[in-house]
Amino acid sequence: MAEVREGLTFCLSLPLDYPGGDNFSPGRLPPRIRPTDRRGKPFFLYDMNEELPGACDVVNDDSAEITLQYSTHWDALCHIGYRQPDGRTLFFNGVEGGREICAPRADGTSGVTALGIEKMAESCVQARAVMLDLHAHFSADYHPVSFTEVEEIMRKDGVEVEAGDILLIHTGMAGEILRMGGTPDAGRLRSSFPAIDGADRKLQDWITDSGIAAIAADNHAVEFMPARRRAHSDDPAFPLHEHCLFRLGVHLGELWLLTPLAEWLRANRRSKCLLTAPPLRLPGAAGSPVTPVATV
Repeated sequence: MAEVREGLTFCLSLPLDYPGGDNFSPGRLPPRIRPTDRRGKPFFLYDMNEELPGACDVVNDDSAEITLQYSTHWDALCHIGYRQPDGRTLFFNGVEGGREICAPRADGTSGVTALGIEKMAESCVQARAVMLDLHAHFSADYHPVSFTEVEEIMRKDGVEVEAGDILLIHTGMAGEILRMGGTPDAGRLRSSFPAIDGADRKLQDWITDSGIAAIAADNHAVEFMPARRRAHSDDPAFPLHEHCLFRLGVHLGELWLLTPLAEWLRANRRSKCLLTAPPLRLPGAAGSPVTPVATV
C-alpha cells in the first residue's frame, strides 16, 4: 500500500476482443456475446410490460462464449503439464493427468479437480508489482533477454525485486496489438519485441531464489518464442512455463497492457506499484481473463 502516492490507476487489460481474429493464436477465438432467452424471446430491449402490465422497465441481459486465454489472462497451474519418462503426465505438485486433470465432461462440466484457476482467485491477488522494462532498452528488437542482461537492466533502472513481489515485464507487444485495431499482423508480432529467455538456467535460478509470487508480461507467452532447446527431444517447448507453472507453482500472466504504466513509472523514476489482479473464480478452468489494476 505504501507504493500508492498519487492515487492514479492504470487498467492493464486489453479489450477482451483483442488481439482480434484467430490468426495470432490459432484455436483461441474472440468472445461472442448473445442475449439470454426469456419466455422464448431475446432478453434484450425486453419490455417487462409483457409480464407485468404497467411496468416501464426495459431489460438487457446477455451471455458470453469466451476463450479464457484469448486476451489478457492468467494461466492456471493446470495449464501445462509434462510427460514423464514413465509415460505419466504430471502437473504441479505431482497432480496427475487423467486423474485429477481430465478433459471436460460430456455435460460441459470441468474434469479438473485440482489446480484450477479458482484457487488463485481465492488467494485474493493483490501485491506490490515491480516493472522490468525490456522495451525501454531493446525497443521492438526481436531478442531473447538473458539473465545477465536482466541484471544489467535492473542495475541501470534501480529495480529491486523482493520475495512476494509480482514481476511485470514490458516488451511493447500489447501496445502494438492495440494499435493494430483488431487486425493483428501475426508475422510481425511473432518476429518483433524482446522477451526473457526462458531456457536460461541462471534466469530460472534467479526466479526461484527471488521468491517472486507471479510473473505477467505484455506478450503472448511471457518467455521468448520459439524457445532455445537442447539436442535431446524431451526438452520442453515452453521452458519458463515448465519452471514456473510446473516446478514452482508461480502463475504466469500474458497479453497484459503494460505500456502506459511502464511509461508513467519511467517518467516518474519509479518501478513499483500496487497491483490488484484476481482471476475469475471459475472452478476447474485452466486460465482466466483478468482486468488488472495498477495504482501508483
